Formats: sequence, C-alpha cells, structure tokens
Amino acid sequence: MTDTRWLSRAERDAWLALLAVSVQLPSRLDSELHKQARITLFDYNVLAMLSESDGGMLPMSELAARTNASLSRLSHVVKKLEGRGWVERTQSAADARVTMAHLTGDGRAMLVDLAPQHVESVRRIIFDGLSEGDVEDLARIGRKVISGLDPEHWIFRE
Repeated sequence: MTDTRWLSRAERDAWLALLAVSVQLPSRLDSELHKQARITLFDYNVLAMLSESDGGMLPMSELAARTNASLSRLSHVVKKLEGRGWVERTQSAADARVTMAHLTGDGRAMLVDLAPQHVESVRRIIFDGLSEGDVEDLARIGRKVISGLDPEHWIFRE
C-alpha cells in the first residue's frame, strides 16, 4: 500500500476555494438567470453555445461536449427550450443519423436581450475583483485543471 499524499496547507486552501466556487457560482448564476428569464445557467449555456456556432446550429453530440452534458441531459433541456420556441431539432442534411440543434430567431432575440444582464452578473461576481494578471492566471489554471479532467475537452480543439 502506498503512502497517502496529503494536501499541503496551500493545496488544501486552494482546493477548498475551488470547491466553494464550483458549488456557489452555478447556484448564484442560476438564481439570477431564473429571476431574469426563468432559465437555468445550463439552459443559458446551451443557447449561448448555439449562438456562437456557425449558423446557430450544432450536432447534439457536439453541443453536449460544449456544455459538458450527457446526451440524455441535453436532450431533456433542448426539449424544454423547444417548448419555449427557442431551439429546434432537425436531421442533418449531410447525415440523417445526426440530430442538429438550431437556435431559432426567438431564441436569438431572447439571448440578445438577456446576455447584457448575464455578462454584467458574471463581471460583478467574478471579474470586478480581479486584476488583469489574475484573469490570465485564472484562465491558465482553469485550462490546466480541465486538461486533467478531460484532455480532449472542446476548448482545446478550437
């Protein structure tokens, strides 16, 4: 049996800070988005990923990768967003086995209206208290952590 590699004091402090952020940040943003548009952070992320794609359209498998979701979870959320008229699903013209998610005009309009409020929340909660160097460090560290979790993560493919 190997010796346990206990966390140093600095590692423990960093871990507890990361854990607190990973729990509190989604909850806080969920709450603000729900007040503004009765959607969750995950719903918003699905819409945002579609809005940033060519033609507002992605294969469901790619959308799942970009939103860090299982196809099952994504399918459930896309069905909800379809019900609100913000997303449509169609078969791919290139491959009928592939289901495409497409941001509708109403979905884009809703996102255009909501995005400034959401960005202001993100800026207020995260970036207003950080220096330019802190932001660069956060991005660098975030990429390192995600590469340990998922070396094929979509952010490394772009």
